[in-house]
Amino acid sequence: MYLAWVSNSVVPEVHILLCRRYLPARTLTIFLTLSTVRKSPQSHSKILSKWKITLLLLLLTLGALVVHGYHPYAEDAEIYLPGIEKILQPSLFPVGAPFFASHAGLTLFPNLIAASARLTHLRLEYALFSWHVVSLFLLLLASWQWSGTCFVEPRARWGAVGAMAALLTLPVAGTALYIMDQYLNPRNLAAVAALVATTRVLEGKLLRAALWLVFGVALHPLMGSFAVVFSLLLVGQQRFKSRLPFLALFIPFRDLFAPPTPAYQEAMRFHQFHFLSRWQWYEWIGIVAPVGIFWCIQRFAAQDHRSNSKRLARALIVYDLMFFAAALVISLPQRLEPLARIQPLRSLHLLYMLLVLTGGGLIAEYILRERLWRWFALFLPLCAGMYWAQRSLFPASQHIEWPWAPPRNRWTQAFLWIQNNTPNDCFFAIDPLYYRIPGEDAVGFRACARRSRLADAAKDSGAVSMFPPLAEEWWQELQAVRGWKQFGKRDFEGLKQRYGVNWVVVELAPIPALDCPYQNPAVAVCKLAP
Repeated sequence: MYLAWVSNSVVPEVHILLCRRYLPARTLTIFLTLSTVRKSPQSHSKILSKWKITLLLLLLTLGALVVHGYHPYAEDAEIYLPGIEKILQPSLFPVGAPFFASHAGLTLFPNLIAASARLTHLRLEYALFSWHVVSLFLLLLASWQWSGTCFVEPRARWGAVGAMAALLTLPVAGTALYIMDQYLNPRNLAAVAALVATTRVLEGKLLRAALWLVFGVALHPLMGSFAVVFSLLLVGQQRFKSRLPFLALFIPFRDLFAPPTPAYQEAMRFHQFHFLSRWQWYEWIGIVAPVGIFWCIQRFAAQDHRSNSKRLARALIVYDLMFFAAALVISLPQRLEPLARIQPLRSLHLLYMLLVLTGGGLIAEYILRERLWRWFALFLPLCAGMYWAQRSLFPASQHIEWPWAPPRNRWTQAFLWIQNNTPNDCFFAIDPLYYRIPGEDAVGFRACARRSRLADAAKDSGAVSMFPPLAEEWWQELQAVRGWKQFGKRDFEGLKQRYGVNWVVVELAPIPALDCPYQNPAVAVCKLAP
């Protein structure tokens, strides 16, 4: 006890002399080692620093959730969520599964989420929300790690991470993408993998970078492939100090060059953003402007001796121009229309992430500095604007759709009633343009109701754009529900005879002479007579 008190209270020289007098040599070595580790102020400061960083990242994660919201069944959740639901409950979706299974079969994402739900015994709604929050935190953590490769000052690093947290739902030019979606999908996790891989490349840890790239491709082959290309550009730029040569990449799939069928062309009408020639003028600025911005960053980094920033900016200029050229080639002749499924301009997703991080870091370092009011003056209006934009996108739903709270959206209420009150093998028909109905808020029927339905015009056409063999089936089903607004009882009976439809979801009020066990002020769920 005395020796312990001495070791904690007197100067090191005295306690070493006492230890030498009373302790054996081997015991002395162990004791001094443990004492040094325990007493090291550097070790304590590192631990405290990590805890402080983790706490701040958690607070930013919660702030990002509040600003950008959470909508588990919105938009592309209609493509990715049914794959998870079918793994957990194979009896679901006996009809129409290829419209989402084509995507699910190319990624480990549904298996990962389904396995985690089984392992934790969480209901799927809670598992999805937990994964969404975790993916938010991981993206901000990856942003913090990345910022350390380009910035030394802590304020610059926090400026980069803060900009990412504030701009998560920033639209990426005309690609119909956000930096991060308001719901869980494989793009979000692939973005984390891409950012970590880029960080490891800049650090020279190529093996670790390769492992993260493999993980990203396994989660989302398309988005992961863009990260692979950019990593190769970074590595090649380091290896070849002269100008980096351009490499042409071709995918050797015969059906990519097959002439488009009329059904496929109809599907592509709903996805004009695949074609650069159909973008608006201001969306073109989203491609060209980053080249000028990164050229300026490159010049500044060269003068300020920021080797990683210079290397990054040069690679991003080549990366942007390379995929811009590919998009131009695809958009011009009609016979190359099937190549649009490669979506080369979705490469801008990674570029925008790095643009936000770089811009946020430079603004914090040279403009915001240590003036707290400047940080508030920048980030409060920025977050308020992003919050307002998200509320405008989903006006009929809660901003954060908590898994334990009843939904406010009338369509979500109807879809959840279907999930809880109809057999798994039901086959539904619904307005093929139901996504565009005011108040529907892009809630996916399959994702929320967990039942089969006839093909729609929005999300199923997206599956067709990526997988042309689905085009004929999609087109036939879409023709069967054309003129849906004028459908009556006889039309619904025709769908039952032709496709086996036994339930319908109709807008506003029940159709006369139909049995509608559920209705609310916006929508009714009706059963067709056997």
